[in-house]
Parts: sequence; C-alpha cells; structure tokens
Amino acid sequence: MNAAWHSHRYLPMTAQERDEMLRAIGVASVDELLADIPAGVRLSRPLHLPPPMADVDLLAHLRGLAERNGHADRLVCFLGGGAYDHWIPSVVWHLAGRAEFYTAYTPYQAEIMQGELQATYEYQTMLCELTGMDVANASMYDGASATGEAAVMARDLTRRNEIVVSTAVHPHYREVLRTYTRHLGMHVREVPYEDGVTSVARAREALGARTAALVIQFPNVFGCIEDGPALARVAHDAGALLITAVAEPLSLGLLAPPGHWGADIVAGEGQPLGNFLNFGGPYLGMLATRDAFVRRMPGRLVGATVDRHGRRGFVLTLQTREQHIRREKATSNICTNEALNALAAAIYMAAVGKSGLRQIAEVNARRAHYARSRLCAIPGVRAGFDAPVFNEFVLRLPVPPAEVNARLLDRGILGGLPLGLWYPELADAWLVCVTEARTRAQIDALVDAVAEVVTR
Repeated sequence: MNAAWHSHRYLPMTAQERDEMLRAIGVASVDELLADIPAGVRLSRPLHLPPPMADVDLLAHLRGLAERNGHADRLVCFLGGGAYDHWIPSVVWHLAGRAEFYTAYTPYQAEIMQGELQATYEYQTMLCELTGMDVANASMYDGASATGEAAVMARDLTRRNEIVVSTAVHPHYREVLRTYTRHLGMHVREVPYEDGVTSVARAREALGARTAALVIQFPNVFGCIEDGPALARVAHDAGALLITAVAEPLSLGLLAPPGHWGADIVAGEGQPLGNFLNFGGPYLGMLATRDAFVRRMPGRLVGATVDRHGRRGFVLTLQTREQHIRREKATSNICTNEALNALAAAIYMAAVGKSGLRQIAEVNARRAHYARSRLCAIPGVRAGFDAPVFNEFVLRLPVPPAEVNARLLDRGILGGLPLGLWYPELADAWLVCVTEARTRAQIDALVDAVAEVVTR
C-alpha cells in the first residue's frame, strides 16, 4: 500500500481528517497503523487505476467490463448442473424488494418482527408440502452445506459415524460433505453409479452397521431420476437414514416428493424457486425432516402460536445453535439468515400455486425431452444414459464438449456442462439443461448449431 495521500472525488475524507483519526488511535502514520502486515505482502506502489471519469463515462466503462462476462441475460443458457435459469414472475422481487424486507437482516428481536417471522413460517410450511416432510427450517447457506448439515444430523440421530454417498451426487456437494465431516470423526465412503443412477445392489453392499446415512441426489447430477423407494429400503434395512439432496426443487412439481417414498432428511438448493442465478450466490439451502428428528435439526425454526388474547402470532420455536444453548448440546453453529432468498422462494411458491408449479415442471420436462430427442437425431450424438430424466440430460458427443461450447458461444449460446471435469470416464459427455425459460426456437437453434459443429 502506498501511504501517500491522494484526494479523490469518491473518498470524501480529507488529509486533515485522516491525520486526526490517526492521532486519536495513537499512531503517527498509515504505515505505522499497518505495521503488523508483513512488508512482503504489502503493495508498495499506487494501484493501476484509470483517471477519474464523469459519471456517464464511468457507468459505460463498468457496463463494458460487466459485458465481458458470458451471463444468462445475454446468452441463451442451456447450462444447469446445480444452478438453473428459470423465469421469475415480476411479483416475486417486486415484493421481496420492499424496504421492510430488503433491509432486514435477521430477527434478533424476533417477537417484534412479526412480518419477517410470518414470511419464514410460510416458507417452511410450503417447503414441507413440496418435499413431503413434516418440518423444515430456514437457515441454510446453500444446497451443498445443507447436505453437510444433514449428514451431521444423521450422525447425531443414529450415533454412527459413517456416511455413504452416491457418486451420482454433485461433486461439489460431495466435496462440501467431506469438508463438513472431516474433523468430526466421521468417514465418507462412495458408492458408484451404473448407467447414470445409483446402483441399488452396490449401495446395499456398501451400507453397514456403522453407516449413519445413505446420501443420494434426486434428480441426480446427470439429471437422472433415482429409484428412491428402493434406495430408502436399502438404507433402512441397514438401520441408516436416507438423505436426499434436491438441487432442482421444481422437479418436485412433477415427481413424487422424497418424503412420500421414504427419505428421512431432504436437503437441497432453493435457488430455482424465485432466485436469480446471482453469479453463483447468494443461494438458499433447504432442509426438511420428520417430526421425530426435529430436535437434532440445525438452524432455526419459526412456529405459530396465539397470545393470551387468542391472537395469532409467530415465534422462534427452536434454535439449537451453540450461541443459544450449551455447546455440547448444540446441533450446529449455522444460523445464517438467507431470509430474503427464503422470502423470494415463499412468494414464488405462493404466486404460482400448486397447479402452477406442476405446469412449470411439465413444461420443463416436455422441452427437455424435445431437445434430447432432436439432439440425439444428429449423427454421432447419442444419449448418455437410458434412465428417465426431468430437465437435464447427458449426451455423448463425437467432438470434445469444451470445443462445442466454444463454438456455441460464437452463436450467443451458453452450452452444457462438460462432465469430464469430474468424471474421467465421461470425457465425451455433455450435460444439457432445458428449463421453461427456453423457447422452441432457441432449442431448434441449439440443435442446428450443434449439428453444424459436430458434422463439419
């Protein structure tokens, strides 16, 4: 850092004010203030910044920098893999962006923040209906960390320390799962997939007396729909729980919810429910479970009650964070308040309703299957797996997927995900996502572009 003083239109502090602050804290200079930072990591020259600009020029410059990103607002997006480009009704952020919600962080004085508590309660209620579970919380970072919290919860419930996770679970989720469990004396083992889904037979072999939970994803990282009931039976036969990670909750508008076929804990990502892609975050972790397990649930829970006059009200009912109870009794330290994202999800689910959610899910599935059938008709392109899918599917390409993506970018198309990044045996595999936001004309343009690339 260069301690020399430079006046700047966006930094209103004067040199005199700076010196007064230094004197007040008892140091003679900025260099002395930063003396604890090793000289080797301190910048000893001015930052290479352009000269000051007029506001109009500055905004144009920043827009130019932003447009260097290949974002979904400019490109036609067929990229999924855990984050999805869905259409969001304007009412969602018109309401979520109101000042009383937008500026609220967390209900520290909970009982007087009835509006925020009610919003969280409504979110929890709708999440239970969506997942088929009894109780849901509202305090998770994202889908991957929610899955990690679910694994720790399973350990506490079963008093076993092994987690078996399918390799058809998103690799990022598995990585976070290992990070969560590494220093808790827990062991993570993997069970392989076969033809795009978790092998029931291999899962049965992997589970044992030490296994706390089997973790699957529904639909999984390949977009394939797992045989959830069979995997639930395998887990329960071994005395373990079944944790189901859901990265695309809109699929539950069409598929039977995990709670109906035997899942014990449902974790997942709530971004598709009314939240934008946001360049990777902030996102919304979901976690729901059965009544019997609620006391081992991390985070916070909002409940409904009545006061002494019989008037309905909302309260923080359960908060098993170590900040609030004895550390040895705590479930987790997590207590982030993704309240604004949860509120957006609640408004989204309320706005589209049960029938609307089903219709959106059906449109996703129809357009994805249309795209898959047309792409598979291109010579040299074939389906990666035979298992049923929702709105994502794997293709095997005769041209490296990264090369296809580069060619598609020239046509304004953001292509699929090359799976060889994580699965060496799938070096020619390409994960394509088609949501309700993609039109038939856009899908046809993708097909034409892929045909031109792979047949040239």
